[in-house]
Amino acid sequence: MDKDEALRRETRTVVATGICFIAGTLAGAILLGGDPRPLAGPGSMSAPAALVAGVVSALAFVVSAVTSRRGETRAMPRWQTVVADLSSAATTLAFGAVAALGVLLASQVLAEGLEGLKVAAIGGGLFTGVASAVGGRFAYGAGIELRTRDLAGLVFGFLLIGTLFAMLTATEPRWWEDNFSQLGLGAGGWAFNGTLIVAGFLMATVGSYIGRDLHRLLGDEALPRISVAVLLWAAAGIALAVVGAVPVWPLAVPHIVAAVSSLALFLAAASVTAWILPGPPAALALTTWGLGVLLIGAVLLWMPMRVLSGAALEAVAVGLGFLWKTTLVRVLAVLAPDVSRPSARAVLLHG
Repeated sequence: MDKDEALRRETRTVVATGICFIAGTLAGAILLGGDPRPLAGPGSMSAPAALVAGVVSALAFVVSAVTSRRGETRAMPRWQTVVADLSSAATTLAFGAVAALGVLLASQVLAEGLEGLKVAAIGGGLFTGVASAVGGRFAYGAGIELRTRDLAGLVFGFLLIGTLFAMLTATEPRWWEDNFSQLGLGAGGWAFNGTLIVAGFLMATVGSYIGRDLHRLLGDEALPRISVAVLLWAAAGIALAVVGAVPVWPLAVPHIVAAVSSLALFLAAASVTAWILPGPPAALALTTWGLGVLLIGAVLLWMPMRVLSGAALEAVAVGLGFLWKTTLVRVLAVLAPDVSRPSARAVLLHG
């Protein structure tokens, strides 16, 4: 891409950011009309502001993707078009969810520091406009050129924001003495459970984009192997969504089965993906061995030595997993071409 085209893209993004701010401010002011509201809690401004910011961000991604990548799937066979459309739909949900959760988290934090503050309609509208502008800018930029590593970072950010919000609204303040599943209990459990459900579908979407990059790199001959990897990523994501949909109480056994299955499927998907890659690249191999040693050390600190709690071990495992996945998608970004590659196969697994 030359400098002129990059500058034109940046100009369009700035204009889109301004439109998102105006739309968010107007919608927020209308929804928050009436008496001043607190920042968080029942009857607060946080829920309407989150709804507006989420919708504006999702629409920004849709508009950007439609205008910037029009005709990209025209030369693709039907199955490839369906996969691309489903991935785009899930990504739209991701940007909306991240923006909405970000507003809820920011409102909760501000409410802790500004106890007793109530915001009138114009103030709430401006807050909503700023949130919509921030979320809309990122979403619009991603719609122009969405890379797998950007989407993987979005999933991690979504999990982090959702978990932090769940911590702030947890019914049991000492949940950390047991495990993260305790965040899904009680009246505020919807935050953590919903985060896991959406994150699970996003993990499956990242797997689809990983398959896209592998196909761009290896071509149609590798489609059978790539399909296995994509299905494993999808299964891992579905298992993670089930963890959120089935709370640990009173359904402890299915919850644990889903959690263990999610971890096992993640490891299987990672192994198959690494096997498909030519090489494997040194960066990915070093990361795999290094993180494997760290994970073993964390497990030893948890069970025999009892230095780490179960929640701490889960945090370490999730963090290392996403660090490995980040390395994977960055390696793919280096190896795979940036241009779309329509398949020559009318049927996915047949010549």
